[in-house]
Amino acid sequence: MSAAATPAVASHAPALDGGFAALREQLGAAAERFAGPDAFAEILTGMVDDVDRALREELEIFPVCHHSPASGLAMVRRLRDKQPKVIYLELCEDMRPMLEELRNCTLPVAVQAWAGEVEGFPAAWAPLSVVAPITAASAEYQAISYALTTPGVELVLVDRSTDHVFQWAPKRQEGPRAARQSTDEELDSLEPAAEEAGLHGDAVGIEIGDLRPGFAELEQHLLHHGKVRHWSEWWDQYVEQPLSDADYDTYRQVMVLIGSLFRRLRRTGDLDRDEDRERYMWTRMREHLRESGADPAACLYVCGAFHAVSRVEQFGLASRAPFEITARTATRWQYGLIPSSHSSIEAQFGLAAGSVSIAAATWAKGLKRGRLRPFSLTAGSSGSGGKPPKRRTSVAKPAPAPSPEPAVADQLSGFLSTPPRRDTVDEEELLGWSVGIVRLARRNGYVAGTADAIAVYETSILLAGIRDRARPTPYDFQDAAITCIEKDRVPGRRDVRRLCEILLGGDLVGRVGYAALPPLAQNVYDRLRPLGVDPNSTRVQRILLDLDTAPDLRPGSDLLWMLRGLLPDHAVRPIMGSRGLGERSRQESWDVAIGKYQRDLVELGYEGITIEQVLEHRLRVRVNGGEATAARALAAVEDALVYLDSPRLADELGGRAVELLTAERTVDDAPEVLRRVRGLIDYYRCTDDGLPAWCARFVTAGYAHYCTLLPTACTDDTTEVRPVAAMLGFLFGMENLAISLGCDRHQLELAVEQSHPEAPAKVALLWATRMQLGMLTLADLRIRCDAMLANPLVIPAFPQYLSGFVQAMDPVPAIKSFVVELLSKAFGRLPDAILLPWLPTLVTTLRSQAGELVPALTREAGRTFPADRAGIDSFVPPWSRPPEQAGGATSAAPPTGPAAGLLRAHPQTCDAYAGLLGYQGEWRAPRVAPPAATTALMTAHPQTATALAELLRAGG
Repeated sequence: MSAAATPAVASHAPALDGGFAALREQLGAAAERFAGPDAFAEILTGMVDDVDRALREELEIFPVCHHSPASGLAMVRRLRDKQPKVIYLELCEDMRPMLEELRNCTLPVAVQAWAGEVEGFPAAWAPLSVVAPITAASAEYQAISYALTTPGVELVLVDRSTDHVFQWAPKRQEGPRAARQSTDEELDSLEPAAEEAGLHGDAVGIEIGDLRPGFAELEQHLLHHGKVRHWSEWWDQYVEQPLSDADYDTYRQVMVLIGSLFRRLRRTGDLDRDEDRERYMWTRMREHLRESGADPAACLYVCGAFHAVSRVEQFGLASRAPFEITARTATRWQYGLIPSSHSSIEAQFGLAAGSVSIAAATWAKGLKRGRLRPFSLTAGSSGSGGKPPKRRTSVAKPAPAPSPEPAVADQLSGFLSTPPRRDTVDEEELLGWSVGIVRLARRNGYVAGTADAIAVYETSILLAGIRDRARPTPYDFQDAAITCIEKDRVPGRRDVRRLCEILLGGDLVGRVGYAALPPLAQNVYDRLRPLGVDPNSTRVQRILLDLDTAPDLRPGSDLLWMLRGLLPDHAVRPIMGSRGLGERSRQESWDVAIGKYQRDLVELGYEGITIEQVLEHRLRVRVNGGEATAARALAAVEDALVYLDSPRLADELGGRAVELLTAERTVDDAPEVLRRVRGLIDYYRCTDDGLPAWCARFVTAGYAHYCTLLPTACTDDTTEVRPVAAMLGFLFGMENLAISLGCDRHQLELAVEQSHPEAPAKVALLWATRMQLGMLTLADLRIRCDAMLANPLVIPAFPQYLSGFVQAMDPVPAIKSFVVELLSKAFGRLPDAILLPWLPTLVTTLRSQAGELVPALTREAGRTFPADRAGIDSFVPPWSRPPEQAGGATSAAPPTGPAAGLLRAHPQTCDAYAGLLGYQGEWRAPRVAPPAATTALMTAHPQTATALAELLRAGG
């Protein structure tokens, strides 16, 4: 069929002979009278044509708005009246298997499709997530419940798959997660609590029936003339309340009319994806009818009112326009159910805070007023061992044979021309609200009483009258409560707006039952129960573990430590106890709130069957991803040993760490590499097997790699002094091990000779390095530093030099005493005119560049200076003492004793080692005469020697 012959293009032509001809003619004449024959008249008459065309379609179209109580009530009435045998539902077709698990959940929940690894999409989009929230008051849930509880009824999801959701998304870097911009002026002040609003994470939301103006001007016009603050209030006042008690024909025609209005006023560019969805759905429905042979008169198509007036050429069962459905990508999708809440639905779909709770209250009130029995699935156990509720589930009887539908009658004319019915105030309901909000306010710290309840009651009626409303709505009551109770401050954690939401139904949070959880989540629940943890509780649970007296609890402790790294911070939090390399706690205390993070646990179930499998997979991803570094790989090795106790995995990850280290061209991660490799070497040295092969290769590769990068790092202005000091710490700290594994020390000496830094801190660090290698004596270093202190031009940069010396304390521990000497000389020699401006720079430099080394410097100063006040006056610094007083003679005498005698008796071994190391020396004769200090001491105090001689003589 060509496009010219389809009803889509003929929507602006005169309507077919039917019940809407008079309304079309009336609206057309009114538009020409007030605005002339322009686009306005075309819009008005086109809306009537859209209603006529949608209602004349052979397949009955049920228009809905997402989470609308009026839609839910109309759905209950229509399902009990028509009892269709096939229900086509606007929902991602690949989510169909998960709908069976809704019977094991407590609503609201969301059906989720998740993909951790993507193929065919930009890598920056991963992980991909799509959620479809479902509430008990929604029309889609009523349709699902009816289909799953009625024998012989088939439920068919016809919307595009989750894979196509992202195929049709804009190919921008931020992808489909681009933030949805809301036009509500007061949404910022109505934001719900972040904890409840974040249950959907950053998933893309799928909603059935998004009825909202496509541009801000129309929405602001409606809000202004409707005397409301935001769109949710306008929709409740002018659509939900009038349609709650309307008959099915009126409901259907009004919803289609609203969908047509918003569709015609939407920009053309925004319709592309919506029209593709409509082509997709009609193609799938025609395919199913051909394959199943179902009678269209016994079918019901549930879709958003926006899609009910589709003008694509594929619209209608009579259309033969083809539409090619592209194949899905190779991305592997996984499906599950996650908990949802009213506030998370509001946050994701741009609704005002509290609107879904108010809709739930309207739904409950409509059921009671209309004496309707909603459809619901049998709720399974909320956890292992739970019992289903005792209430009976409404199950429809088998559908009878379809009867011919009566001709469509015009209900729009009467609905649009009839003024709103003036309901009387429901005094009992409003009085209950007023008393209840005062009670809640007093519990939350407000000074409220009976007078405030009366004021809220009267103000609600006053506001409804000012706004031309038939009766006070929940929004009027909310405004009145804020005005009368909150006044100027909020004494507690909740404001009055939030208290009104709690009163009207609260932020209901759904739960996924044990039977509907993935195997990983079920395994976690089973392993936590021996610890006394109730996984279904949303409260924080404190548990105490004595692992010495109850060693059978240690597997549970291991699970908690793994969950701590995989779940958000506050899900599992240790209070007492620690876990590290070779470290196990004897007693532990935990705060467990895993019930609040059921969504995160469910998403872990998409990655594996057990927690151990997920952790192992993530460790491999961490060391093989695009952002992998040697430091991250070493951290993964630690996690494999600490949490999984898997030497096999540690060896695999360690081999990858060697590859990453040799491929790095910067030394920014050198401090982290040094810290982690030191810990791993110390751990392996305490094991029976000793150092693994990968660790030896890491040391040799790191020694050669850092020797190669040292000259470049010293001259690179973008490289700070701390990474260079960490490089030298690795080279000096691992030197003995590296040389024993075949490395050459001359490589380090050549790298130091080729290093010519210009930054003061790096110059000082290189001086300390040269002293460690024997290329610079301590006396020469002292002369250089004394010259700097005497040079006024160098004094401003002296803190940088000092920072370099402090950084050198890690690779060259022997320089600690010299740093203390240098600081003492600076404070003793510099005048106040120089020292006072220079002191803040010194403090900030040490704090920012060497904060973790200052305690070691303080301890060295404590060993150098007197510990009491009395010794300060007579204290002479070691660097100011004569050589004899400071450390004895300058040329040390040959040692004596049994060891020296043994070496002199057998000099061949020492000569061989000296020749191997390239040294030549001569054996010196031992000193026969005692030291002069010893002789003087014995001469001054002969009593001890005389008594010892007499004792020996008596013994002989």
